[in-house]
Amino acid sequence: MWSFRLIFRNTGRHKLRTLLTIFGLAVAVVAFTVIRTLIGSFFASADVIPSDRLVTRNAISYIFDIPLAYKDKIERVPGVETAVYANWFAGVYNNDPRNFFPNIAIGPENYLDVYSELVVPPEQEAEFWKEKNSAIVGRKLINRFGWEIGDPIRLTSMIYPGNWDFILRGIYEGVEPGVDETMMMFRWDAFDEHLRKNLPGMAGGVGWYTVKIDNADNAAAISSAIDAQFKNSSTETLSETEKAFTLNFLAQMDAIIKGMRIMSYLIIGVIMLVLVNTMAMSARERISEYALLKTLGFRPFHLVGLILGESLLIAIIGCGLGIFLTYPILGAVAQMLQGFFTVVNASGLTLALSFIFAVMVGLIASLFPIFRATRLAIVDGLRSVG
Repeated sequence: MWSFRLIFRNTGRHKLRTLLTIFGLAVAVVAFTVIRTLIGSFFASADVIPSDRLVTRNAISYIFDIPLAYKDKIERVPGVETAVYANWFAGVYNNDPRNFFPNIAIGPENYLDVYSELVVPPEQEAEFWKEKNSAIVGRKLINRFGWEIGDPIRLTSMIYPGNWDFILRGIYEGVEPGVDETMMMFRWDAFDEHLRKNLPGMAGGVGWYTVKIDNADNAAAISSAIDAQFKNSSTETLSETEKAFTLNFLAQMDAIIKGMRIMSYLIIGVIMLVLVNTMAMSARERISEYALLKTLGFRPFHLVGLILGESLLIAIIGCGLGIFLTYPILGAVAQMLQGFFTVVNASGLTLALSFIFAVMVGLIASLFPIFRATRLAIVDGLRSVG
């Protein structure tokens, strides 16, 4: 028990230095946790995608359309239950680039049956399919812009010129965390009709098909069968699971994600340097004390316990404070980035890694002071003045 009291007293001997060290560790833990959480948020939407859905797109690139006539042929492939389609619209609200969010044209009327993780009240879905310029948006967009049912929404597309006006007729919510609630959907038939009148060269195609299959275990075989139908045609296709399609889309930001990962590990180095500096200063100041303890009969393992205990105590307190501060900071980050991430929540694994790394740093930071204290000759220690 005396050793624990001595560890606590040593930790509080230089209160300002200890507090600054703890605060520095807390800031580093917050930064590490936030970065790791944002990395996880990049892939949150892919993790909740059902395994029984495929995406069929243009084999050259997803930026090129494929014919609407492909729908019937895809649905005749054994194992395919139904196929729905969508076009990426790339519109911004009120012609302000800061108001960007995912927006797509969808069809036909069973589209939301395929996407069962998107829940829309039946009466709102019925109204959506009755009115051509209607739209359905996610709950997070409602919270972001304060929209209500019946509100007009004007989008300016970065692909299809002109202003596009819609009426909000439905609000969807995800059945579980991770489902994207930041999308806006509107009717593909109205979208295509507008193109035929104003931009006929861009009409008649769909961006991709989402294919519902009867058995996820046959996804590879069904994908090959779909693509084989359009082999050597003017528009060949590439089919893959929707999760793979989403991950390939996210891969465009691979360099950013790798940079964030590297930064998260560099922060561990910062934590270690901060604590190593503190422990080295403490060890230098206590050389004569360590020598005196040896003369009183303290064994090397006693000194190891005192130094290691102090280092771990500082590391754990700093980690605990950092984890405590993480939640309000992540809440603010989630509010600022609500248009880009479906969910921003620190996982248990991330918090566990923060704690494990803090303990490791505490251990490593104590190695040099321990080595110096245990190898110290009593005469040399008593001669030292710090």
